Order: sequence, then C-alpha cells, then structure tokens
Amino acid sequence: MGLSPDAAAGPSPIPVDMHAVTPHLVCRDAAGAIDFYQRAFGAHGAVRLDGPDGKLAHGCLWIGGSAVMLTEEAPARQASSPVTLGGTPVFLHLYVADADAAFERAIQAGATAVMPPADMFWGDRYGVVQDPYGHRWSIATHVRDVGPEEMRAAMAQFAGA
Repeated sequence: MGLSPDAAAGPSPIPVDMHAVTPHLVCRDAAGAIDFYQRAFGAHGAVRLDGPDGKLAHGCLWIGGSAVMLTEEAPARQASSPVTLGGTPVFLHLYVADADAAFERAIQAGATAVMPPADMFWGDRYGVVQDPYGHRWSIATHVRDVGPEEMRAAMAQFAGA
C-alpha cells in the first residue's frame, strides 16, 4: 500500500499508490468480499491483515488504478455492513472499457442486477449491480461526449419522462 517511508524524505503524506479519496467498505465476510471483487471486477494485489479472531481487520485491493479498502463488520467498532443496516445510500462508480461485459461478469460472479446497462443521456452506457455484501456498484463506459446545452435538454426530457 505504499506505506514504506522514503529514506531521504520520510513517508509521503498520501502513499504513492493511493488517491486522496478511497472507499473503505464494511462487509459481513470481508474475506469473501475480496474473493468476489477479484472474480467480479478483476481486483488485484489484495493485502490482508487478519485480526486475532482470524477475521479480516484490514484489507486493500485495487480495481483498475484505484484502491478499495475493506474491513469485517464489527458492531463494537460501530462498523456495520449494508446487510445489517438494511441497504446502503452509497454507490461505487466503476468506469470500464465495456460496461455490458463487466456487468455480466459481476452477475456471473454472484452480483444481483439492479439496473441493466443502457445508454444514458449524459453519454455513458450505465448499469447497476448489488454485490452479495450489500454494496451497490454502478458500472459505466463513456460512449459519447455531451455538451452543456444538450445535457440540460436531455436532463429536462429525462426528468419529465
């Protein structure tokens, strides 16, 4: 995770392989979630730190060039999963080269279809899945550029539909 310090300058305030904002998912069966994200989204480079109870205390993996951190659900730490909470208001947005293929791969790995991929007014081919751990993922491929005026007109039409 880029946490080793540079001998000359000391540690970087933001590790070199991380971005300023990184999702940190709470999952019931976080170890299983790592396996699922590898199969469904091609995640790689998983780092695991298991706690004394054998459950995942901290994990990190990369999807494309972005890190996703994970931890096991732990009510004592006020870390509740979407399963415990009865849903989530958060979507993780995943840009890919082929939204349809990525959507199908996620379904084959065990995700549930929420919204099949469709061409959207903002220029993306876009669909939504829910993973077995309660997290929702929007999967998109940018297929056309949309100017500000066209975007406003399309939004008005979409809102009126």
